[in-house]
Amino acid sequence: MSWNNDDNRNPWQTDRNQGPGDLDAMVRDLQRKLAGMFGGGGRGRGGRGNGAGRPGNGGRNIMATVLILVVAAFGLRGLYMVDDAERGVVLRFGEFHAITTPGLRWRIPLVDRVERINTNATERYNYRGSMLTEDENIVVVDLVVQYRRTDPEAYLFNVRDPINTMQDVTSSAIREVIGKNLLDFILTEGRAEVAVETQSLIQATLDSYGTGLTVYEVNLQDANFPGDVEASVQDAIRAREDRERMGLEAEAYANDILPRARGAAARELYDAEAYRARVIADAEGEADRFVQILLEYEKAPGVTRQRMYLETLEEVLANSTKVLLDSEGGGNLIYLPLDRLVERRTDSPQNVLAPASTPLTGGGLSSSASVRDSR
Repeated sequence: MSWNNDDNRNPWQTDRNQGPGDLDAMVRDLQRKLAGMFGGGGRGRGGRGNGAGRPGNGGRNIMATVLILVVAAFGLRGLYMVDDAERGVVLRFGEFHAITTPGLRWRIPLVDRVERINTNATERYNYRGSMLTEDENIVVVDLVVQYRRTDPEAYLFNVRDPINTMQDVTSSAIREVIGKNLLDFILTEGRAEVAVETQSLIQATLDSYGTGLTVYEVNLQDANFPGDVEASVQDAIRAREDRERMGLEAEAYANDILPRARGAAARELYDAEAYRARVIADAEGEADRFVQILLEYEKAPGVTRQRMYLETLEEVLANSTKVLLDSEGGGNLIYLPLDRLVERRTDSPQNVLAPASTPLTGGGLSSSASVRDSR
């Protein structure tokens, strides 16, 4: 559209030598142009500058200016800004329409409504409560849940109050996990496992509800027994430690005595095996000797019988506690080897065989005797 000026120039341009133009003149010129657009040519019947047409043109100019200002205000009212950490949820007549990204955006005023949801900020929820363990003990748990609003549409429309829902889910999840574990496990090495299991249960429940929340971390800051039962719990802990100590001592004693008992039993078994082998060998030797004697007896019964008699008598006299003297021929001096008898008796508790013939001195008397230590 060409500019409708007398000198056919842009009304917004000013001469550099003249300085800024007259702002009122520019506004009047703009009003005249708008009045021409909305039904008036900006001139009366008598031509440009006719006084008869000036009142109507002024009213139209005012109306056009007001209309422009209203349209501009209406358009400016639809502008809104979305920060980098936010997402804008546009609601048209109360119904979900779109999700806008960060930056300067525009909506239809009086029709669209924008809800800004921070999707990058990590928020914390502290939970503290007392609950029962699997072994029916009371434990006080201090829990911290860190979460984000990752799905703006689900966060706004699926659940009436997502934050309260998350808090209720946290309470239910930690009670379920604590109720499935023992007190000793929770107080000692089970804290990390309890936190991980609680986070998994919370997230699964929130996803099933469609809350649009994501749990990034669950920290079990403290898990302890109530202060009212501290003395009793300390006694129980000391008793448990004593039980463990006694168990270790019993295990050490068992590790010491059992190998020795096994060694003694093995030694007894080896001795028994050796005794059995010795007895069997002796029996077999005696049997072989008896067979050999029988063969010799069958060849010469008299000689064999005499030899067996002498051997038996020698054995019997060797074990006898008597001293036999042959006093044939008489004599007035008899010498007995008492020192040798006492020495043999001291050296060995068993009967010692003395020489079959012991010479005795005295008056031409010679004697033979079989001597054994007397007990």
